[in-house]
Amino acid sequence: MNPKTINHALQPAAKPRPGGDGVEPPREVSGSENYRPAIHYTPRRNWINDPNGLLHHNGLYHLFYQYNPNSSVHANMSWGHASSTDLLHWEEHPVAIPCDEEEQIFSGSAVFDAHNSSGLGTVDNPPLVAVYTSAYTNPSALAGRQAQSLAYSLDGGSIWTKYAANPVLDRGSANFRDPKVFRHTQGEASYWVMVAVEAQARTVELYRSENLTEWTHLSSFGPANATGGVWECPDLFELPVDGDPDTTRWMLVVNLNPGGVAGGSGAQYFIGTFNGTTFTPENTTTAGTDAGTKPLRQYDWLDWGRDYYAAVSYNNAPDGRRIMTGWMNNWDYAADVPHEPWCGAMTLPREITLTRHHGVIRPSQHVVPEIDNKFKAAAASSDGPRVIQDEIQLLATHDANEAQRIDAVFTPGTGTEFGLIIRGGNGHGTRIAYNTSTGCLHLDRTKSGVVAFNSLFSSIESVPVHLSNGTLALHIYLDKSSVEVFTADGLATITDQIFPLETSQELSAYANGGSATLDSLTIGYLS
Repeated sequence: MNPKTINHALQPAAKPRPGGDGVEPPREVSGSENYRPAIHYTPRRNWINDPNGLLHHNGLYHLFYQYNPNSSVHANMSWGHASSTDLLHWEEHPVAIPCDEEEQIFSGSAVFDAHNSSGLGTVDNPPLVAVYTSAYTNPSALAGRQAQSLAYSLDGGSIWTKYAANPVLDRGSANFRDPKVFRHTQGEASYWVMVAVEAQARTVELYRSENLTEWTHLSSFGPANATGGVWECPDLFELPVDGDPDTTRWMLVVNLNPGGVAGGSGAQYFIGTFNGTTFTPENTTTAGTDAGTKPLRQYDWLDWGRDYYAAVSYNNAPDGRRIMTGWMNNWDYAADVPHEPWCGAMTLPREITLTRHHGVIRPSQHVVPEIDNKFKAAAASSDGPRVIQDEIQLLATHDANEAQRIDAVFTPGTGTEFGLIIRGGNGHGTRIAYNTSTGCLHLDRTKSGVVAFNSLFSSIESVPVHLSNGTLALHIYLDKSSVEVFTADGLATITDQIFPLETSQELSAYANGGSATLDSLTIGYLS
């Protein structure tokens, strides 16, 4: 069960799992600190999940997130906080918005109220405002409800004060949560828009406000497409198509758990229009007809891996860019992954654009250049085309302690499957391969190293991929405990955690059932 669906009216306030005071019982975890990522954000200690309140303000990217201040299990949900100037190097700050005996602080967003519409600051010192879900627990008079509340900061995001008249939006629901708020201009009108979810009903609820404290319902969207789990963490934004500012579409992101395309947690999207009141999709059937009845692979997914969830975007990113980050985990096994003293990491931030591909508008995703441009080629394993048959070792050792970007281009030959084996050796390794008969790229982590901690972890993911000019170009971001694969110019991605053995440091290429050509291979390390 998704922890967010717990009925807090029936449970003690902020009751942890498994301990009784929010502190995890001691346990032995051998070598798990070796899996701490090098370039993916993790806190120094304790549990994290959903990214929250993503905001760029005064030259800083603010990353808030679901956080347990006391231990590395899911409990005591509060907002942790980190900031960065470049999306790569993060400074961790004290807890921004702590839970208390009456409420846990669930997911939400943050905005810069530039004109002080809320009255929570002044004209000369307008506030940052966080809009979050209050998950009320005993002994609150609202125990069992989830409603939307505010906190504000007058010092640029360091100190936060809860609004005295919380909650500001209460539907009397036990599953109304995860508000994403943005400023919207429609004609001569400018107002705040909130997208939140009725999680169990699988609907996105849209609201309007002039001041962030009073909200009017606009419309509902859903159920639609994937409905096999609760809907969570929505996001709604407008982007130009193929860079043309006169041709735009709106993209609605809806995360759900379970029911993701790879199993467990997942992030789906809808492309359409927004008229200031209603979102109208182009890539879904009418809500209430056959929503959720088609095979999952016929729907549209931000990522086809197992570990990309609660994906949301930054407000006010420079130059109108749309930058998105997700929680790199899956509720199927999140509590069991090798960790200590922390549990949970964020994906690399990705810039989202829209492009028309074979007549269909789709999102293209790329790791932000602030990170991508720091990878410098340190080893070229193939100076020119190389025919691959069976398995060929390319590197005996590629440094397991450093993050790497691996760029590979293949041309299919007579083989039925070809690709790379990363962090391999002695029968272990993670396979990233293209199957010529299915037209799909696969990521196979069944023999990736440590996999037995949960029966649902061992898996093979796949995504349909159209070859470009007859070739397959892979961009792989490899960290100590994760792999993010981008291909087809960012139209297809797979994100998975892996926990390799310390001895698994080989890089190989292989082809089954015939041959393939490795046209080029470059390994880059952070400069």
